[in-house]
Amino acid sequence: MTASAPSKLAQLRELSVVVADTGDYEAIKRLKPVDCTTNPTLVKKALDLPVYAELIERELAWARGQSGDAQALVNEVADRLTVGVGAMLSELIPGRVSTEVDADLAYDTAATVAKAHKFVAMYGERGIARDRILIKVASTWEGVEAARQLQAEGIDCNLTLIFNRAQAIACAEAGAFLISPFVGRILDWYVANGQVPASIDEDPGVVFVRGVYDEFKRRGSATVVMGASFRSTAQIEALAGCDRLTISPDLLEKLDQDSGMLPRKLSPGAAQPVQTAPINAQSFAAAIEADPMAKEKLATGIEIFAKDLVSLRETIAKRLA
Repeated sequence: MTASAPSKLAQLRELSVVVADTGDYEAIKRLKPVDCTTNPTLVKKALDLPVYAELIERELAWARGQSGDAQALVNEVADRLTVGVGAMLSELIPGRVSTEVDADLAYDTAATVAKAHKFVAMYGERGIARDRILIKVASTWEGVEAARQLQAEGIDCNLTLIFNRAQAIACAEAGAFLISPFVGRILDWYVANGQVPASIDEDPGVVFVRGVYDEFKRRGSATVVMGASFRSTAQIEALAGCDRLTISPDLLEKLDQDSGMLPRKLSPGAAQPVQTAPINAQSFAAAIEADPMAKEKLATGIEIFAKDLVSLRETIAKRLA
């Protein structure tokens, strides 16, 4: 690649904030994203990475020195590893680490708020201020309500598993710092149901994020739109200019190796007054119920995250045994 031809990744960084969808320490070091994320899937993968070996041994040693309920200890180690991995990653990036609240708490507002407080305190003990963290919460109505409380306390939230306009608007109305609409999982559902888009501009995940972005800008909403769950660089390029894009290391590498032109696709227009009734629990539930894709993908997304958490805890239990 010549000096006169910047990579598509370099061009993308000029248009959107690039976030790494990984807990891979070496990949983050190499690709230099602004923000990154941790979740049970990524923490479980981290258990096999040499860079985290010392952290893992330290937390296992801590657990072995405790007494009490074995499952409670395993759960505590999972939390300590989640925050420990997040703390290590925070040293590599200028921005924030998204840290996921347990998916099995997705329908419990009070428990979600309590876990968020715990994570913020644990990061604080490691010298990491709350403005370096995003608390990641599934976008159920209970999750939206938890975010409303947390944001009022100055704890910024990343509302994830967004598949439907009502979800997105409810998050913005709750004052969420950021939402993560899932581009690839939306496309997956339509393809599985026999609806293959003819072009990238007809990709239902791309269309959805463009629509949410435009509506947020029209409303003058401060909530950040972060496209997530990409299946191809074409989807990413189709959303160039979105506030943030969270991208897996393999797609970041592909963008870094491509030097074609990357035009801006999303631009904020002027804000206009919006006169619609705010989303409430009833209209939220009705919107999800009327949208088979969103209903299925929200439920299965929570289920997958919850299974990954169970798997992480089982791995920790084996290590402790």
